[in-house]
Amino acid sequence: MSAHKERWGTRVGLVLAMAGNAVGLGNFLRFPAQAVQNGGGAFIIPYLVSFLLMGIPLLWIEWAIGRHGGKYGYHHAPGMFDAMGKSKLLKYFGIFGLFNNLAIAAYYCYIESWTLSYVWHSISGAFSGKTAEQVSMFFSQYLDIGTGKFFNVAPEAFIFFLITLGLNLWILSRGLSRGVEMASRIGMPILILFGIFLAIRALTLHAGDQGAVYDSSVGMNFLWTPQFDSLSNPKVWLAAAGQIFFTLSLGMGSIHCYAAYLREKDDIALNAASAGWLNEFVEVLLGGSIIIPIAVAYLGLDWIKANVGFEMGFRTMPTLFQNWGPILAALAGVAWFGLLFFAGITSSLAMGQPVMAFLQDEFKTTRNRSVIIFGAVTFLLALPCVFLYEEGAFNEFDYWAGTFSLVVFALAESIIFSWVFGIDKGWEEINRGADIKIPRFFKFVIKYVTPLFLLAVFIGSTIKPADGEWTAALQSFFSGNGWPLAVDSVIGTIFNLGIADTRWFIDGIPSNVFVIDMTRILILFTFVGIGATIYYAWKRKRTVA
Repeated sequence: MSAHKERWGTRVGLVLAMAGNAVGLGNFLRFPAQAVQNGGGAFIIPYLVSFLLMGIPLLWIEWAIGRHGGKYGYHHAPGMFDAMGKSKLLKYFGIFGLFNNLAIAAYYCYIESWTLSYVWHSISGAFSGKTAEQVSMFFSQYLDIGTGKFFNVAPEAFIFFLITLGLNLWILSRGLSRGVEMASRIGMPILILFGIFLAIRALTLHAGDQGAVYDSSVGMNFLWTPQFDSLSNPKVWLAAAGQIFFTLSLGMGSIHCYAAYLREKDDIALNAASAGWLNEFVEVLLGGSIIIPIAVAYLGLDWIKANVGFEMGFRTMPTLFQNWGPILAALAGVAWFGLLFFAGITSSLAMGQPVMAFLQDEFKTTRNRSVIIFGAVTFLLALPCVFLYEEGAFNEFDYWAGTFSLVVFALAESIIFSWVFGIDKGWEEINRGADIKIPRFFKFVIKYVTPLFLLAVFIGSTIKPADGEWTAALQSFFSGNGWPLAVDSVIGTIFNLGIADTRWFIDGIPSNVFVIDMTRILILFTFVGIGATIYYAWKRKRTVA
């Protein structure tokens, strides 16, 4: 049971903090890439359906679990799940709520530091006069990649990482209302203003205007022209559901933690929906109106389809801004990387709070001491991501903690909430103190549709076929030729499919496969270590009692 009495200062601050937790780098970097790679308008319908049938219900589930746990003095996932039933095993599902935040923070803070660095370089005019190749090379040199060196990082990148991690820890040390909430009240409005400025500039680009080759509307038409054939394409549905996970920060444990600081009859129905819809506004209307139209205006739709990706925001956007003249280019650079930074830090702050709450609740540590512990563990876990970025450590953290683990946790919590805690009790929990009347239809959705949706996502990602061709895979399987697994499926990833040489050492030098396997061992030990800590915490409580 918790001894600390922190609360949210205002309802607006709570909604902004929850939205800030959800609004992250994926809204502006991952969403455009996913939309383009999955057919633009062909992606939007499955995306919105996934939001309504999986995103909103999971938001209500996580807010309800969090507020219910807070009633018993728990502000962390292990305690919350322990309070949902009589089984002693339930608390161990809460491992995900601590592990996901720690492991994701380890690499997320590193990406966040890139954006802070690029704000500085935009102000200093570092990209002025550079060609597209030089700007792309700037990013490679900044991360010290492509050099063939092993276990290395550019000093500047490491320094900005330390600054970014330190800033996160300082804000967390100030507490919930004076730190996390205040950062969201400042960061979210600035982020939205920056986004509106860039979106307006992007949507007013026409062929011949400041070097533009095409109208930016070409990109928007590609994104917003519905293509109903996507409704029968499992690949697009899987991508859309996956993006909903990323964009709403579902299956992490941070929403649970934030909701635990509510009072028993504080509204969660409207608050959860408001935070979710605010995130969608930022992602779809702003995130979809910056990179795609600007890049299409200068590089064309075919180029975007062939080259869109996460790093495009760093390798390509600074070059395109240069077409707007030195002053506007600098402003656009600050706005673009500034909004990425604020999107990143409001999310990374949410990753620290659940871990610190566990330490405060179960070990009675002070807030400052819990900040130090969280910072130290995050720093140690981040070292492989920073120093072995190019060798694959970064991608392993992102895949297992930032993708696979989220789906597993969300699937588990949806089943526990509806079938162990009970849908009747759960529905009453969601609606207690509600400022809106939730359609009763969603009770059925939460109990049946959402778990089945999540189960389909889990199975689909585990046995994803090569090239995402499910029809061809089924034909191959029933004809006796086996199931052609995709290299990025869960099973394919575990067995390193697609890697020709799986030796740990080549000519006496550790290979990428060695780094990948060692990173997986580190991730597994972290997960098990958190489970052992939970076991010790509950044993300690029994001993004290």
